[in-house]
Amino acid sequence: MMARKLLYGSFSVRLAEIGLGGAFPADAPGQKTSACPHPQAEKFTALDNFFSQAFSAEPYHKNFNFFWKTVAIMSKITVAGVRQNVENLLNYSLNEKKRNFNETVELQIGLKNYDPQRDKRFSGTIKLPTVPRPNMAICILGDQHDLDRAKHHNIDAMSVDDLKKLNKNKKLIKKLARKYDAFLASEGLIKQIPRLLGPGLSKAGKFPTPVSHAEDMAAKVTDVKSTIKFQLKKVLCLGVAIGNVEMEKEALVANLMLAINYLVSLLKKGWQNVGSLVIKASMSPPHRVY
Repeated sequence: MMARKLLYGSFSVRLAEIGLGGAFPADAPGQKTSACPHPQAEKFTALDNFFSQAFSAEPYHKNFNFFWKTVAIMSKITVAGVRQNVENLLNYSLNEKKRNFNETVELQIGLKNYDPQRDKRFSGTIKLPTVPRPNMAICILGDQHDLDRAKHHNIDAMSVDDLKKLNKNKKLIKKLARKYDAFLASEGLIKQIPRLLGPGLSKAGKFPTPVSHAEDMAAKVTDVKSTIKFQLKKVLCLGVAIGNVEMEKEALVANLMLAINYLVSLLKKGWQNVGSLVIKASMSPPHRVY
């Protein structure tokens, strides 16, 4: 397996640095890498199996830099520890203090050793395995073909004429941006958005995602709902929705682990920039993961 091969030879020093055990011997001539003589071979096999399942949609661990950051993450937090925190959160929200709505679970991040004024502000998006907020409000800004498709899927939509009626009124555009969590726009219409609406949607961080006529609209909406964005602004704290209390425990753990892995890969100094990681449902007490 790719991951196991990475753990041999020239990478053995890196393994010792991150505290995952002694160095692997370099492969002898003619020796197959599938033979794993190291006493901690089971640990590496377990790691490889975990990443293969968690990232089955796209093999992120085949990228050297991302893989090593992911392995380093595993030495900082454990799946068992994350799972315990998720269990405590779900137990409180579903049993002790059950609410009359589906609470969103948020990952709250506190950074350190980072100067937003001097250091480059990172920004990145990643698609989670399970939709964290199924009730997200989506609006289609489309041509007639996409308006018909949106109506078929019972999705709110606006035509070019509807957008022109806003007359670039800042208050109306701001109200539109607050009403919906995300926007999709027909490919042929996407270039007209700045002219029709000005910079309002961009300032709100909700510039439309393009959708072509060849794409399945329902699948595209699901993709948008599954995608989260990490963006550092002027403060050293940020939060993203990574699930809800009605999700299966393991699905919530998978979303959380992938979100943390990706966040650390964005940071200039990796874990040295992480001050705290906390998960919290809408009405639950916080649970510190790191």
